[in-house]
Amino acid sequence: MSAGPSASRAAADTRWAGGAGETWSLRTVPLQASGSMWYVSTRGTAPRVDFEGALFAGYAPNGGLFMPEELPRLGEGTLRQWSALSYPGLVTELCTLFIGPELIPRDDLEGLVQRAFSRFRHRDVVPLSRLRNGLNVLELWHGVTYAFKDLSLCCTAQFLQYFLEKRGTHVTVVVGTSGDTGSAAIESVQGTESVDIVVLLPQGHCTKIQELQMTTAQGENVRVFGVEGNSDELDQPIKALFADEAFVRKHNLMSLNSINWARVLVQMAHHFFAYFRCAPSLDGPLLPPVEVVVPTGAAGNLAVSSLRSRCSLLSSAGCIAQKMGLPIRLVAAVNRNDVIHRAVQRGDFSLSETVHPTLASAMDIQVPYNMERIFWLLSGSDSQMTRALMEQFERTGGVSLPKELQSKLSAAMTSESVGDAAITQTMARCWEENRYLLCPHSAVAVSYHYQQMHREASRVKPPKSQREVAREDCNQCISKGQVNAEMPYK
Repeated sequence: MSAGPSASRAAADTRWAGGAGETWSLRTVPLQASGSMWYVSTRGTAPRVDFEGALFAGYAPNGGLFMPEELPRLGEGTLRQWSALSYPGLVTELCTLFIGPELIPRDDLEGLVQRAFSRFRHRDVVPLSRLRNGLNVLELWHGVTYAFKDLSLCCTAQFLQYFLEKRGTHVTVVVGTSGDTGSAAIESVQGTESVDIVVLLPQGHCTKIQELQMTTAQGENVRVFGVEGNSDELDQPIKALFADEAFVRKHNLMSLNSINWARVLVQMAHHFFAYFRCAPSLDGPLLPPVEVVVPTGAAGNLAVSSLRSRCSLLSSAGCIAQKMGLPIRLVAAVNRNDVIHRAVQRGDFSLSETVHPTLASAMDIQVPYNMERIFWLLSGSDSQMTRALMEQFERTGGVSLPKELQSKLSAAMTSESVGDAAITQTMARCWEENRYLLCPHSAVAVSYHYQQMHREASRVKPPKSQREVAREDCNQCISKGQVNAEMPYK
């Protein structure tokens, strides 16, 4: 993305500038959606790549995750213009900034995005339901598999096929899943000649519907294997596999898990769309903040939606949107597997003794690998510190965040941990009040909304009765000696 004035936007963009292996610093230049966007590893020392390179690589060669070298800063004028866009329109604008027209020309990009969302059941793709007591739910489940990951994977698969057609090559996608990623990934590439997909399914850790979606897929390019252990344990051999660069090159392997930058890019649109639908008004001199609550496991989407102004969604995608100038307050809502909650509240980024099975099973995760992107972002893109933190976490299973980083993390977001009892109570309450059925994962976010309502109500004292006012007046008279303290009060 080159510097220089833009005819259509007078906003500014924030650029990361530096060299591989160094700490990257910020500088501001006029926003201009042209030229190449480059990506660097959160752990430094790896060569930078363009969007196509980040898409096919997944992990960086040194085990880090790819992040943009430049981060556009959007002005209020741009945000007001974007507020009138459809969801596919927002995705197109964001992808234009982060891909570059030399890789995918604008006309081609618009066609890819339209095809990606053509199978969604709702014309708005992600409609907003406005419920009682200021609760707003952004519905991310209108895709083929009813999982929010349909949204990012359908676009990622279109980008993948676009580049493969140009290259005339074939890839094998390897995916580990806690439930929804596997079936959404299968649907996104099923029947594609240039792609084979291998899904590793942790037996006994997914819902029956998700398991059937994967094991009954008919595409000849689909292979599904049941494996022992939970999704966190499954991630370890997958990461080791991709660390073997020679093996990866020989077999043309890649991943579509949320380590892949393309998925995070598309998920940013959730936050922009939620904001534009939930903000009371964009006509004032200052844009109003909206609280976005995100039920999350791996912190890739740190999403649902609850407003007053409150909306349920989160993540590395949310943090990046925040840094780009979107005035949102983030809340990370997790189930009993609370490593993100402990990191936000007290800097304790460590594994529990075990993964707790919960009703929100797709969030039963102890290793939220996208937190690495958030640490890098909030530390001022300090790749050396990020590498040290993540290597210690991988080696020992735990690390205490530096005080300054924990302070920035808790300033960027708040958090809540929700148990199964609260999940069922939230589902029951939402049904009774709205005749609206939440899934357990959405209920994790909505539980925070109800808890906040209770906290706010408890801070508002009811008006005093006449008897209480009379008693206080009498006590004041006694203290001033105007009334005999031994006289009975009636």
